[in-house]
Amino acid sequence: MRGGGRTSLGVVTALFVLAVDQASKYWILYVLHLADIRQITLLPVLDLTMVWNRGVTFGLLNGLGAWSHFALAALALAVVVVIAVWLHRAESALVAVALGAIAGGAVGNVIDRLRYGAVVDFIHAHVGDWSWYVFNIADAAIVCGVAALVLDGLWPRRATRSRLRVPDPAAKEAPHAENN
Repeated sequence: MRGGGRTSLGVVTALFVLAVDQASKYWILYVLHLADIRQITLLPVLDLTMVWNRGVTFGLLNGLGAWSHFALAALALAVVVVIAVWLHRAESALVAVALGAIAGGAVGNVIDRLRYGAVVDFIHAHVGDWSWYVFNIADAAIVCGVAALVLDGLWPRRATRSRLRVPDPAAKEAPHAENN
């Protein structure tokens, strides 16, 4: 797959993640009305729990002030611009999909910040007394994208033609010693 195809793959992934994220948040807010219900148990280890996240990932930087959602949105959009440049240079389909997932998730959360002043989080996984942070589809896409980039970075690269030493056909080979 050439660079343009990988870029397209990343853009399609970003749009898919963005659509699923925004559709899930619409359903949570306007169909299920989770903001009024507050919590629904789906499984013994999984709830839908309404949380308005005014911080960044896992609630970090929560409560920075009235304008923090604009600052966090601007920061996220700057990251998306960097990801777009990286996507254009993606060396594999895996990297393109991972970058698309991160970008789509980031834009989904930016839309929430600009629309509501906070991110709509609602997926709550827990086991016994252990509880994970409440998150959303965008957050899951971002985490999976980052994990894929880390795994891609750990995999050994196949040698590409430009990295291989290709003998110059014009160069004469040294004579081989014959074994007697």
